[in-house]
Amino acid sequence: MLCNHLASIEELKTASKRECEECVKTGSRWVHLRTCQTCGVTLCCDSSPNRHATAHFHATGHPVVASAEPGEHWLWCYADEQFAEY
Repeated sequence: MLCNHLASIEELKTASKRECEECVKTGSRWVHLRTCQTCGVTLCCDSSPNRHATAHFHATGHPVVASAEPGEHWLWCYADEQFAEY
């Protein structure tokens, strides 16, 4: 059963660019990208040096991200630590 955060996603937000917005500002690098399903910002994953997507969750409380990687179709809820494929 999906958590309320995942179940409430009606329209998927997708990455407008294939880059971590915060890493670009600092000249850092990223491994994989995630797109926030609340505000649409695309940030780097926890395998990346700066872990901007997780930091974004902690700063904003925006609970759900989608993989922004080509061919990956999944969502992650930070608040409930729940995964869902779509």
